[in-house]
This record gives sequence, structure tokens and C-alpha cells, in this order.
Amino acid sequence: MDRRNFLAASMVTVAGSAAAKAGSSSSAAASGATKVSGVTVTQPDGLNPPGIRTAGIKMVPVVGGKYKVWTKKVGSGPVKVLLLHGGPGFSHEYLEAMESFLPQAGIEMYYYDQLGCGNSDQPEDPSLWTLPRYLEELEEVRKGLGLDNFVLYGHSWGGVLGIEYALTHQRHLRGLVISNMTAGMQSLLKHLDTIKQQLPPASLVKLLELEAKEAYDTPEYQQIMMEDLYPKVICRTTPWPEPVERTFRHANAKIYNQMQGKSEFLMTGNLKDWERWDRLHEIKVKTLTIGAKYDEMNPEDMKKMARLMPNGRAAICEEGSHLCMWDAQAVYFDHLLKFLKMV
Repeated sequence: MDRRNFLAASMVTVAGSAAAKAGSSSSAAASGATKVSGVTVTQPDGLNPPGIRTAGIKMVPVVGGKYKVWTKKVGSGPVKVLLLHGGPGFSHEYLEAMESFLPQAGIEMYYYDQLGCGNSDQPEDPSLWTLPRYLEELEEVRKGLGLDNFVLYGHSWGGVLGIEYALTHQRHLRGLVISNMTAGMQSLLKHLDTIKQQLPPASLVKLLELEAKEAYDTPEYQQIMMEDLYPKVICRTTPWPEPVERTFRHANAKIYNQMQGKSEFLMTGNLKDWERWDRLHEIKVKTLTIGAKYDEMNPEDMKKMARLMPNGRAAICEEGSHLCMWDAQAVYFDHLLKFLKMV
């Protein structure tokens, strides 16, 4: 018997014993829940200890129960927001800025590490790292958390996933936030070329030479990324906030390379042909697009996306970059909270 089946069998035995001692009613037994010492014991699932407070953490089965992903509820309120992190292959950690703003405003938020990322299972199976598969996973997570009429927030790659979800499962959404993500990769590549042209001439020549050789893992290429480009368009604070540093340390490069590519400034992965400009009009739910002046995504795209959606609105952070929840924090959360309170 493997560990998961062993735990599931053990929990059924423990929960059944506790229910008997508590004299649970037949109706409670039928619903799969009972009260033990004032704590609600739910039907054991083999992933989460029944009747135990876990600081909002819940493991959710995905891929038909083959794997599990990590989620965490923070705060409580009538407006519920599920957060989709970027990458692909990063984790929820850089979104921890949300904790300083959303719960205090009475908004219930849910972190979620996508499969292969952060605290979730990390299988060695390249067939899992595709947009359609992650879309299926997102719906499994929604069901596992019992969310409906909720706000879906997607940052960067999470914005791609958010757009796809809205086009497929819009009926479950109360609102949509697309943060720092354009609606097509061709527009992204065009803007990235513009950003590259802002490099010092010597750095630009070197960068183009290295890209022509596909020498993305060399120290020279990484130096240009980390010293000349990332501090300008990814996060402009000095030093970077600890959750941002931690996210980069924990990134799953295999997922990133397969879906994005070897570089942030090229698209060679399986997302390279993704385009949804012609379908944005189908997203009828209230939507906020957030961009920033110095972002790797063209802020004009954020405005264009909002215009193409019947109930869209755009907000631009004039001092921020790709992680404007950190480097333009006051303005970013002012826009986000206003939207969440009226959605």
C-alpha cells in the first residue's frame, strides 16, 4: 500500500471512530461530516487531515487524483479571489504582497502553487507542461476549493491561464484581473525588441550574438539579463523584496524552458503561438487589466485589451514594471482594491 492510500485508510478509521464517540446523527453521516469537540470533521480524502486546523492550507487532487497541489486561504469575506502566479514554473511566493492589502480590506484570497511549482507535487513528466492541461487543473482546483462566483486574478503567465479560463468557464466568475500580461505573444515579442534596443550598444551587440548562438545559459547572457534588463523591466526596487528573490530560487526551470523558452526575452516554448486578441470580446465578466510603464508587456496593450472586452477597464502604474505589486505598490493596490470592492 502506498503512502497516500495508507493515509486515506487510516483517516477513514480515525474519523469513523471519532464520529462514533461523538454520537453523530445519521444525517451528518450521510453528508460525510460530523462534529468532534466543536471541530467539523469532513470526509477523509487522503490528502488533508480531517478536523485539524491547517492555517488555511489545503491540498487539492489534480490530474484525476494522480497528483496534488498546494493552496492556502488567507482572510475571509464575501469577495473571494484565486491567485494565479506567473512563470510558467514559478510559485505563489512573489504574490505574498497581497497579504498586506487584501485580507485587511475584507477580501478572501487563495494562494495556489500550480503543479510542478513551489509546495505542490513536482512530477517528472513533460507531457503535463501545456496550457490545456493547466486549464483542466485550474478547474479541478476551483472545484476542490468549492469556489463559485469568484474573482480570478492572473499575473503574467497566470494572465494567459486566466484568459483561457474566462473563455471556457466564464459562468463561474464574478470578475477577472489580468495583471501584466498581453493577449498575444507577437505583441510581447515586438515590445521586448523595443526594450532590447535601449541597452548600451556594446551590450546589445553581445546579447544578439549570444542569442544567435542560443547561448542562454552562459554567464555572459545571464549577466546582461540580471544586471541590464531585469532591474529595469522585471522589478525596479533595490534590493529586490525577499519573496521575489525566494521565488526565483524556487523556480522550476524545466517547466519554464518547455513553455516559455530558455530566455525571458524570446519565445521558443509551446506558448509561442498563443494569441487571443480576436476572442477578448467573448469575455463579458467585469475585467481589470493592470500594466506598468516600464513593464516587459506593452502598457498600451493593457488599454487595448480593456477596450476589446465589454466590461473591461485598464489601469497603468506610471512608476512600475512587471512586478508592480512591489515597485509601484501604493498605486497598484489602489487600483486593485477599488476594482475588487465594486465587482
